Order: sequence, then C-alpha cells, then structure tokens
Amino acid sequence: MARMPALFIGHGSPMNAIEDNAYWRSWAAAARALPKPRAVLCVSAHWETAGVAVTASERPETIHDFYGFPKELFAVRYPAPGDPSLCRETAAIGKGAEVELDPERGLDHGAWSVLGAMYPGADVPVVQLSLDTRRPASFHYALGRELAPLREQGVLILGSGNMVHNLGMIDFHRSGGYDWAVRFDKELRRRILAGDHEALIDYESLGAEARLAIPTPEHYLPLLYVLALQEEGERVALFNEETLMGSISMTSVSIGEAGHPIPTGSRFRDCVATKDRGLHRSRSSGCRRDRRNRSSNPSSHTSRCRLSRCTRSMSRSTCAREA
Repeated sequence: MARMPALFIGHGSPMNAIEDNAYWRSWAAAARALPKPRAVLCVSAHWETAGVAVTASERPETIHDFYGFPKELFAVRYPAPGDPSLCRETAAIGKGAEVELDPERGLDHGAWSVLGAMYPGADVPVVQLSLDTRRPASFHYALGRELAPLREQGVLILGSGNMVHNLGMIDFHRSGGYDWAVRFDKELRRRILAGDHEALIDYESLGAEARLAIPTPEHYLPLLYVLALQEEGERVALFNEETLMGSISMTSVSIGEAGHPIPTGSRFRDCVATKDRGLHRSRSSGCRRDRRNRSSNPSSHTSRCRLSRCTRSMSRSTCAREA
C-alpha cells in the first residue's frame, strides 16, 4: 500500500462548515486529490486532556462545542463511524506516552467541520487523538513521529487548528490580518518549506510575534503532528495562505504525494524539502449541507459571530474558543 499523505488544515470559524466558501471548497479539493483513506486519525485543537486519549466509540456523536452561532450550525450531524481497531493500534504505537481509550468522546468541530467537506458521505471511519497541552511542543512532535507507520496502512493523519490563533485580538469586521500576524504566518510558511522543524518546535523562541500569534498552544500543536510525519525528501505543499479577522491564519499544509492534481483554484504551492530532523443536515446516508442563503465571502458571517465555548476535558473546565 502506498504511503498516505498527511494534512494540517487551518479550520478557522465553525461557520466554514455551512458556508459555501473558498475554504470549504479547498478542503473538498484536497480530499479529491488523495487516495481514499482506510480511516482518518484527527488531532484537533478542540480536545485537550490531562494525558493522551483516543476516541473508542463505534458511533462517535457530533459535538457542538461552541455557542452564539446560528441554529443551522447546531443542526449539523456528521455520522461517521469510529474505528476500534485503529483506536487500539494508535494506543499501542505510542511509546512515548500512555494512550487511554475514551469510549464516550465524540467528534468536535475541529474534526467534523473539515471532514464534512472532505468526505460528505461520512463513509470514512474517524478516530480522534487528544492533546495534552501540559506537555512541551517536542513531546507532541515526537508522538506525531511515532504515528508514521499508520500512513503505510492507509490512515490519513489530519491535524486541525490554526498556525496563528489569537482570539483576544480578533476583529470580526476585518477581512485581512494584522501586520504582525501576516509576518509571522509568512515566517512559519518559510520554515515549513525549508524543513526547519527544529525552529517550528521551538516556536516560543521566534520572538514577540510568536507570543502574539500563539498565546495558547492548542491550535498550533496539531501542525507539529503533521510535520513530524514528513520523510526525507518528501514533498510539502501550502494552501489557503491567508490571515483573517486580524489574528487567525488559514494556512494549511499537505505532506506527501497526492494521487491526483490539485485544482489551481486551491492556491497550492509546494517544494521538496530536505530536512535535518530535530454542514450539514443529518441524513441516514451521510452528511448534507444546506447552502441556501450562504455567501461565498468567507468573512461574511463575522459581524454576527461571537466567541464560542469549547468544552475541554482537562479538569472538566470550559474555555472561550471560537475557531
């Protein structure tokens, strides 16, 4: 079996799940460019735990881990099956951490908002891997590296977050990014294309703009899981290279060879890196999107969006999250 590519998706607002915009279309195009996976292992910014866990449900529920959004978003159901065998494989493969099985956890919007575009039939099994954000970035990169054998088994490893993510500075009325956010996103892209993973792991040393762009690590860490999977000489591509609402980057990353050409409208650019390692309305047949009254402008909803509340596993607390 050919090695499955890996993806990091800048998922942005949950509204991208039901808006017919360039991001939703690019996620769908990315899926068409890949071989159909046996299953998806998703590392989402929206599942933080004390320790590391994987979802173990055969029928994971759709979690609406936000508030203040239109009722259409709460009507989304993504009924993809779980994959107990992949769950067990993932738990066994991680040597650097004890991985627990969580039979009750469902799929959060970091997973289903993206997968609804990629696999709208909800016919690809999905397992989620949690983030222990108490651990350093190097821990997450190392754990991501341990997942590499799953690519040889047809598993798509998907990171879902945002490289630049500062909700405290967000401006819902602004279409582009603040100067510092644009500069830092560009710096991260430069280092990704250069294969400079050591600097990307040690992101806190990249200066004051890093502290603005990544005030908390949960949206950045999924990127490291995907970068860790890059083999020597393996192609890396960037798409959706944009910064929105002042302080949110939509930049996304593909690792490995796609099976089909990527449509040029997805704004891909790529290089071969040589690196020194350091939505849907519920239907029984799957997932459906209601596109009525949806704008093609990706920031059209921002004037009415408010911060969401994402339920976090760690200490059973809650935190303000929107994207």
